[in-house]
Amino acid sequence: MDSDRLGRWETRLAQIHSSALAEIEQAGDEKAIEAIRQRYLGRRGGELTLMLRSLGELPAELRPRAGQAANEIKNAIEEALETRAAGLADVARQRRLAAEAVDVTLPGWPIPAGHRHPISIVRAEIEDFFVSLGYDVVSGPETEYDYFNFEALNIPAEHPARDMHDSFYLGEGALLRTHTSPMQIRYMLAHAPGLPIRVVVPGRTYRRDDDATHSPMFHQVEGLVVGEGVSMGDLKGTLLALARAIFGENTAIRMRPSYFPFTEPSAEVDVTCTVCGGTGCRTCKGTGWLEVLGAGMVHPQVLRNGGYDPERVSGFAFGLGIERMAMLKYGIEDLRHFYVNDWRFLSQF
Repeated sequence: MDSDRLGRWETRLAQIHSSALAEIEQAGDEKAIEAIRQRYLGRRGGELTLMLRSLGELPAELRPRAGQAANEIKNAIEEALETRAAGLADVARQRRLAAEAVDVTLPGWPIPAGHRHPISIVRAEIEDFFVSLGYDVVSGPETEYDYFNFEALNIPAEHPARDMHDSFYLGEGALLRTHTSPMQIRYMLAHAPGLPIRVVVPGRTYRRDDDATHSPMFHQVEGLVVGEGVSMGDLKGTLLALARAIFGENTAIRMRPSYFPFTEPSAEVDVTCTVCGGTGCRTCKGTGWLEVLGAGMVHPQVLRNGGYDPERVSGFAFGLGIERMAMLKYGIEDLRHFYVNDWRFLSQF
């Protein structure tokens, strides 16, 4: 009788073993593997687990043999589960690697070429033009003293022209330079009484402006010539040649009387409208002219502050905005395009 009970026990274990192995063989993913594990080995309702809990129903002398047989099948099922899980993981890994494979013989993705910024292009054109005339290209400090930025340029503390320069002050007589003109004084002091002086000073300048035609940081080019017999005619001829180098050989200029503290006489300089060629349009408001820069003969006091005798020498100076020149050259209406780093805009240059 006991042998019959043991036989039925072992037959049931064999059925569980066979059924479990067959299901494990068909399992297609980790979720199926876990479902089989719970079905046969789960702590609460696993078929083999329930059989192990029923060992107490067998006679004492049969329990060791029955328990050994059950544990052997449990180990076999666990091993089969682990083997199948490892196999599925390997298949998944192989598929992933195949999907991620790269054909190294394929041509690479084209990397778009960089483009020079329009401000850099125009600055280089201006520098090249003046170098061809024998000018030196120099630079100066962007953090400047009030003396060089204003006082030495004939703009004392109470002068109304300071209202045109809404400045970024740093304290203790220092500020971010509002124009590149301080280099007039610095260069003259460094070279007096040497003659002639022919320099251009490109660089960044700063004012409290921010709209479609003004920026708190912008670029200027200062020009300075000092020598014996330098005249307004020399200034006009130089600026006409510059305008034609930047805007084309058919460009004309006109000079209108104006006022700057550091030049006397002073002039605003216009060029032929780059849109209509001087016939009149919306851009030039029907005048045929566009303002580009300010210029004039160096004020005698500025020459004295730079270490030169205005009774013996004379000079001219001019200042232009590179952004302004670039906007007119390329037909750009909003200054802010220069600073947003939009690839669509920059790729045009």
